[in-house]
Amino acid sequence: MNTILRKGHQYRITIEEINLADNQTGQTLDFEFQDREDVLNVVEKLQKGSGLEPQEATKVALGLRLLGPIMMQNRKHQLFAEFMPHFKNFMHHLKSTVKQAVKQQAIN
Repeated sequence: MNTILRKGHQYRITIEEINLADNQTGQTLDFEFQDREDVLNVVEKLQKGSGLEPQEATKVALGLRLLGPIMMQNRKHQLFAEFMPHFKNFMHHLKSTVKQAVKQQAIN
Protein backbone atom coordinates (compact mmCIF):
# COMPACT_ATOMS: atom_id res chain seq x y z
CA MET A 1 0.00 0.00 0.00
CA ASN A 2 1.46 3.33 -1.09
CA THR A 3 0.48 6.12 1.32
CA ILE A 4 1.35 9.72 0.62
CA LEU A 5 2.51 11.51 3.74
CA ARG A 6 1.83 15.22 3.72
CA LYS A 7 3.62 17.69 5.91
CA GLY A 8 1.60 20.56 7.22
CA HIS A 9 -1.99 21.55 6.73
CA GLN A 10 -4.14 21.56 3.61
CA TYR A 11 -6.53 24.46 2.91
CA ARG A 12 -9.03 25.57 0.29
CA ILE A 13 -9.75 29.23 -0.29
CA THR A 14 -12.78 30.48 -2.17
CA ILE A 15 -13.19 34.12 -3.06
CA GLU A 16 -16.59 35.17 -4.29
CA GLU A 17 -17.52 38.48 -5.86
CA ILE A 18 -20.58 39.89 -4.03
CA ASN A 19 -22.87 42.93 -4.06
CA LEU A 20 -23.41 42.90 -7.77
CA ALA A 21 -26.22 44.86 -9.41
CA ASP A 22 -29.31 42.94 -10.53
CA ASN A 23 -28.41 39.87 -8.43
CA GLN A 24 -25.91 38.71 -11.03
CA THR A 25 -23.62 35.85 -10.18
CA GLY A 26 -20.12 37.15 -9.61
CA GLN A 27 -16.83 35.57 -10.44
CA THR A 28 -15.22 33.13 -8.05
CA LEU A 29 -11.67 32.09 -7.44
CA ASP A 30 -11.01 28.77 -5.77
CA PHE A 31 -7.61 27.27 -4.96
CA GLU A 32 -5.95 24.94 -2.51
CA PHE A 33 -2.64 25.32 -0.75
CA GLN A 34 -0.55 23.51 1.79
CA ASP A 35 1.18 25.24 4.69
CA ARG A 36 3.50 24.00 7.39
CA GLU A 37 1.79 26.38 9.80
CA ASP A 38 -1.73 26.00 11.18
CA VAL A 39 -3.20 29.04 9.42
CA LEU A 40 -6.27 29.09 11.66
CA ASN A 41 -4.01 29.25 14.72
CA VAL A 42 -1.97 32.05 13.11
CA VAL A 43 -5.20 33.99 12.49
CA GLU A 44 -6.29 33.51 16.09
CA LYS A 45 -2.95 34.68 17.47
CA LEU A 46 -2.92 37.77 15.26
CA GLN A 47 -6.49 38.59 16.26
CA LYS A 48 -5.46 38.41 19.93
CA GLY A 49 -2.06 40.05 19.81
CA SER A 50 -1.61 42.32 16.80
CA GLY A 51 -3.72 45.24 17.95
CA LEU A 52 -5.66 45.13 14.69
CA GLU A 53 -9.40 44.66 14.37
CA PRO A 54 -10.20 40.93 14.06
CA GLN A 55 -11.19 41.13 10.39
CA GLU A 56 -8.02 43.07 9.54
CA ALA A 57 -5.86 40.63 11.51
CA THR A 58 -7.46 37.76 9.59
CA LYS A 59 -6.59 39.37 6.26
CA VAL A 60 -3.02 40.11 7.35
CA ALA A 61 -2.47 36.57 8.65
CA LEU A 62 -3.82 34.98 5.51
CA GLY A 63 -1.89 37.32 3.23
CA LEU A 64 1.37 36.63 5.05
CA ARG A 65 0.84 32.87 5.01
CA LEU A 66 0.19 32.97 1.27
CA LEU A 67 3.06 35.33 0.41
CA GLY A 68 5.72 34.23 2.89
CA PRO A 69 6.40 30.68 1.67
CA ILE A 70 6.46 31.81 -1.97
CA MET A 71 8.96 34.52 -1.11
CA MET A 72 11.14 32.05 0.80
CA GLN A 73 11.18 29.62 -2.14
CA ASN A 74 12.01 32.46 -4.54
CA ARG A 75 14.05 34.76 -2.29
CA LYS A 76 16.69 35.33 -4.99
CA HIS A 77 14.10 36.06 -7.69
CA GLN A 78 14.26 39.67 -8.86
CA LEU A 79 10.68 40.29 -7.68
CA PHE A 80 11.55 39.48 -4.07
CA ALA A 81 15.31 40.03 -3.66
CA GLU A 82 15.11 43.67 -2.50
CA PHE A 83 11.98 43.18 -0.42
CA MET A 84 13.10 39.99 1.37
CA PRO A 85 15.23 41.64 4.10
CA HIS A 86 12.38 44.04 4.93
CA PHE A 87 9.86 41.21 4.99
CA LYS A 88 12.11 39.21 7.30
CA ASN A 89 12.45 42.17 9.71
CA PHE A 90 8.69 42.75 9.59
CA MET A 91 7.99 39.09 10.40
CA HIS A 92 10.41 39.10 13.34
CA HIS A 93 8.80 42.26 14.70
CA LEU A 94 5.27 40.93 14.16
CA LYS A 95 6.02 37.60 15.85
CA SER A 96 7.63 39.24 18.89
CA THR A 97 4.80 41.77 19.19
CA VAL A 98 2.10 39.10 19.03
CA LYS A 99 4.00 36.76 21.37
CA GLN A 100 4.38 39.52 23.99
CA ALA A 101 0.73 40.56 23.72
CA VAL A 102 -0.59 37.00 24.02
CA LYS A 103 1.76 36.37 26.96
CA GLN A 104 0.58 39.59 28.65
CA GLN A 105 -3.07 38.61 28.12
CA ALA A 106 -2.41 35.23 29.76
CA ILE A 107 -0.94 36.99 32.82
CA ASN A 108 -3.92 39.34 33.21
